[in-house]
Formats: sequence, structure tokens, C-alpha cells
Amino acid sequence: MRGLPWFAKVYLVAVIGTAFGLLAHGVAGNSRIEQLEWSTLLVLALLFLVCESMPTLLSVRQAAVSVSFSAALAAVVLAGPEGAALVGMTAVLSVRPGLPLVKRLFNGAQFALCGYVAGRVYESLLGRSAGVPGVGGAGGAGGIAFSDLIVPFAGAAAVFVPLNFVLIALVLAATGQADQVPLRGLAQFMVSYLGYATFGLLIAGLWATVNSIAAVLVLIPLFVARWAFGQYLAQQRSYDATIAALCQAVETKDYYTRGHCTRVSRASGMIAEEIGMGSERLRAIRYAGMLHDVGKLGVPTKVLQKEGPLTEEEFAAIQLHPMRGLEIVRGIDFLDEAFAGIMHHHERQDGRGYPMGLAGDEIPEFARIIAVADAFDAMTSDRSYRNARSVEVATEELRKSAGAQFDPVMVNAFLRALDRQGWEPPRTVAVPPADTAETTTKDHDDPTAPIQVVSDVTTGTER
Repeated sequence: MRGLPWFAKVYLVAVIGTAFGLLAHGVAGNSRIEQLEWSTLLVLALLFLVCESMPTLLSVRQAAVSVSFSAALAAVVLAGPEGAALVGMTAVLSVRPGLPLVKRLFNGAQFALCGYVAGRVYESLLGRSAGVPGVGGAGGAGGIAFSDLIVPFAGAAAVFVPLNFVLIALVLAATGQADQVPLRGLAQFMVSYLGYATFGLLIAGLWATVNSIAAVLVLIPLFVARWAFGQYLAQQRSYDATIAALCQAVETKDYYTRGHCTRVSRASGMIAEEIGMGSERLRAIRYAGMLHDVGKLGVPTKVLQKEGPLTEEEFAAIQLHPMRGLEIVRGIDFLDEAFAGIMHHHERQDGRGYPMGLAGDEIPEFARIIAVADAFDAMTSDRSYRNARSVEVATEELRKSAGAQFDPVMVNAFLRALDRQGWEPPRTVAVPPADTAETTTKDHDDPTAPIQVVSDVTTGTER
């Protein structure tokens, strides 16, 4: 626990202490512990431990998820609150390598608390103590029909899963990882977990006929579910790696735009969240922000980095980069709506943008979002010909250009998000040696730095 904030230490001690105190009280002062079938508990604990020891790693730093809570919920039905708490506490014995003792203790404690509380809810809804359900709808030895379990089990699962989420979210927040709490995807997260929870009801339903073999039968679909979950996450990581590689290829063309794609992706996500985009579209807009300038791979470096005014042919080459970007990524199916953002992020509300001169609502929503994020990062980043502007100056420029260059709705959404979340501008760029990098005196993303275009060597016009 070294290095943790004091309030994180207090929280961990409180959760762990409460769980162990609850178990000690149950063992010492509750006669129901003596009535538990220890063979049932042993099988459920082994099932729980096997699942807990083979979790699926998440994209969240040092975090993983398992389907072990299915066994804990089965214990709620078969062994009651105390039994469910004992099964959950076996997480302390997980054989996952490299897991610190404090994490083992916290995992065991939070599962024990969730199991106990869910068990109490289950018994209050059932109207009697837990026990093995009967066969074919009839009451078993304990007089419980399987059909009578469904509503109480649903209530127990509806308590277990959110409580588990809250306990973990609080420890992430207390340890400075609040940004890792998946609040935006909370509904999807809860639904998927409640789906896995039905395996616990399946175990309890099979127990009356096959006893401990029920655990073995359920292991197969449990691990199929785990494998499918792992495949989905591996696919997402592969997508992210693909996007990152393309961004790196673009940014090698210009020393001064390193990190630009990542920041545009973040700003685009802020706007999308502010206007209430769903999780799938939110992922797509972040991909679009990462890849909005991928078409620069098709623009000659000498044009991108040319000092002084551009010829009409050179400016035309720059105007083609959104279309070239679409050509590059067209075959990447998972980008979906991101294509529109890549293609049209240089359109303007007044119709004077490129490549197609769209205006107003003709411009796709993704493109209107990226246009604001792109311009803001360009203004707040260092360039070879000027220092970064302050966030205040950049936001004032966005306000001035709202309605002409940018969608006012997206500008206002971004300003609200900035007020709430803030923005950390990129660090000052150290000027590279003259023989290792070329520089440019223009920026087609910066609305305050219009590009000079000349029709011949003596005459120039601004655009």
C-alpha cells in the first residue's frame, strides 16, 4: 500500500476490515454456518477460484474481469448469505501471478460483501432461507420450486453487480484512476454482467439433479464466454494499434505535428460526449479524429513543408488530402462513420471549404466535430513560425468563427466540455537541428493563419 493516498488506504482498510468482521461474526454467532453443506461450498469455491484465476485482461491499466461472480451468485441460492460470502472470499487464494497481497485481500473482501448483501436480498424476496431447488418445478428437500427462484435471483443479481461495480470504481477513484471508470459504457457493462450472472441460476437449477457435476457442466459455457470476451478485447486492441501506426506514419512528415492526431481525437471525443453520442459512435469519432489527416501521406512532403506562398497546383494538392485519406482507409471496415469525418473535416459552414464545398447541415456531423477539434489543437500547439496560443485566445477565435467556419453547436459543446474537463496543451516543442527536420511557415488547420496561394511568381492572393 506504499505510495497510495491516505484516503485510498482508509477505503481499502474499511472494505477489507468490514468483510473479515462480517465473516468472523457469521462463523462465531450464526448457527446457520453449521448447517451449511461444506461439500457444496467446496465445489462452488473451487469453481469460483478457477474462474477468478483466469480473468480476461481489460484495456484499463492493470485491470481484469472474470466470470467468477456466477459461482458466487449460485452460492447465494444454494448456501445463503454466509455461504456466498465464504465463496467470494476465496478470491484471496487466486493463483494469478504477480497479484499483490493488498489486491488479493480487496478482491476477496468486495466479493464477500457483494455475496452477503445479495444473499440477504435473495432471502428477503424469497421469503425463506436459501436451499437446493426442486426438480421439474416441484419443491425439493427444502420445499423450493425452481420457478420460485427466478425473481429473487434477479433481485440478488441486480444488487450484486452494481455493488461490485461501485466498490471497484471507488478504489479506482481513490487511487487516482477515476478516468478509468467506464461511466459512459456503464449501461452496456451492466447488461453484459447481468447476462453472465444467469450462469449462477443455471448452476443452482442443475444442482438438484446432478449435484456437484453442475459446476463442471457450467464451466464449459463460462469459459466459452470468457474466450469470446477476450477475443473482443483483443480485436479492439488490434484496431487501436492499426490506427496508431497510421497516425505515426502521418506525423513523421512534420516534426511540429507530433501528437496532433491524438489530441484531435481527444477533443473530438469531448465534443461527442457533450452532445450525447452513444458508445459505438463515440469510438468511431475518436478513430476519425486520429485519422483525419491520414491523407497527408499522399501529399508530397515538400508541399506540406514548403516555406512561403503555395502555387495553385500545390494548394490543390493539399486540398486533395481529405479525399486521399478516404482512399487510404476505405478498406478498414470498422471505421464506419469515421469515413465522413476524414473526408469532410475541412468543409466550412459558409460553403467555402473543401473538398466539396458543402455548407451547414450538408456537412456530416463527424466532420463538423473534427473541424472544431482540429483548429483548436492547431492554435494551441507550437509551430515553427509561431509559439502556441493560449487556450483563452484559441477559444475566442472559435467563437469568432462560429457560424462562418465552424458549426456553432459544436463550438458551444466544446467550450462547455473545456470548462468542465480543462485542457492540457502540448509541451513546448524543442527546435530540431536544421539538418534533421524541415519547417513550414503555414498551417492549413489554423483559422488564424490563412494559406498564401499565388497564380504566378509575382502575384499572390489569400485564402
